[in-house]
Amino acid sequence: MAAPSLGTSDFQGNWLNDPAHRQWLEGQARDLLRFFAPSLREPAGFYVLDYAGAPLPTAIQELHTTTRMVHSYALGTLANLFDGSHIIDHGLAYLASHHQDKEHGGYLWALNGDAVSDSRKLAYGHVFVLLAGASAHAAGHPDALALIDRADAVLDRHFWDDEAGLFADEWARDWSPFSTYRGMNANMHGVEALLSAYEATGRQKFLDRAGRILDFFMRGMAPRTNWRLPEHYTQDWQVDAGYSGDPMFRPAGTTPGHSFELARLLLQHWDLCGRPDDDSLKIARNVTYRALEDGWDKEKGGVIYTLNFDGTPAIRSRYWWPATEAIGVLAALQKCDADAETENWYRRIWAFCNAHFVDHHQGAWFPEIDEDNAPTHTQFAGKPDIYHALQAALLPLTPGLSRAYQHLPALGDAGASGSGSAG
Repeated sequence: MAAPSLGTSDFQGNWLNDPAHRQWLEGQARDLLRFFAPSLREPAGFYVLDYAGAPLPTAIQELHTTTRMVHSYALGTLANLFDGSHIIDHGLAYLASHHQDKEHGGYLWALNGDAVSDSRKLAYGHVFVLLAGASAHAAGHPDALALIDRADAVLDRHFWDDEAGLFADEWARDWSPFSTYRGMNANMHGVEALLSAYEATGRQKFLDRAGRILDFFMRGMAPRTNWRLPEHYTQDWQVDAGYSGDPMFRPAGTTPGHSFELARLLLQHWDLCGRPDDDSLKIARNVTYRALEDGWDKEKGGVIYTLNFDGTPAIRSRYWWPATEAIGVLAALQKCDADAETENWYRRIWAFCNAHFVDHHQGAWFPEIDEDNAPTHTQFAGKPDIYHALQAALLPLTPGLSRAYQHLPALGDAGASGSGSAG
């Protein structure tokens, strides 16, 4: 069965301005918010859902899953597409009752019911706590500002390296060191959280720290590495070219999906700074197009997961999230520097996602496709999160590169309760 239209196929201008495409995107967002709402687990935490939207039996709850649910349903609530206030309440309560470490401070990475499953303190998880607090605060939750303050204090005390202008990565539960690893991924999501916290609170500190991280990777590292961004570093922030860790969270080489996200975040920071006359737009375009040229599977379509440092494929698997990040940065480039090539890429990637990742029968997105472009599950059980696909639907709909919290209420119908067609 052919995939439903993305809104229109004959619109000649920028699809971001096409009413039919915009209606389709809004329908996608509604569908995702509706599909993942049953993730809420009583009395505490969230389920991971299978392809049909039923809870999987695992009781493991990881910090990024909890915080991304809060963030996503805050965005849906702000956009008037879904009343997610009960999900925000539930997620913030679980952060306080389970993830928050009452003995040593900070937030535990994973729980198994009421037991601690993984007690590490990871920068990757803590920046998502800041992101959840920022989005919940923008959505009006009364406890969210205190969460921002707690997350900021922990990041200050244990993770932020002011000399380097970057976040260190990981500690044991009692804050004793167990590795000297430094990485781009936690810092990239740190930029995301810091920019959101700045937009939600107006605190200059958050904008300044995001800028320092972006300067290291985008102005320092990217031009020296032919616009391919190394993922892994030593304790003194030298590229660790031989590092290979977890094949999902810390694979060797470079990751096109992260290049897309950092390029978009650079544009967001540039916009929040008043669009100064600097090289931000050029750098964002260079990094984006290097990742597209290297990472797009020219035979089968989709974005290859990881690359070697020369741009040749390493892990050829194609997951949903790198494509969603490509959509986000291409939409941002079209808003500030539109051209035909970027428009063609935006349409190409959405068409591929619509044909192969969007589950038009059961809802939401398949996380992975096989060699024949059919859904598969070698790395992921079920449909692991709403966060990436929801942002791919919402980011093109906002009129600017930043201030999404202010723009999102312009979407949807006031008081929407979560009903609506996926288009």
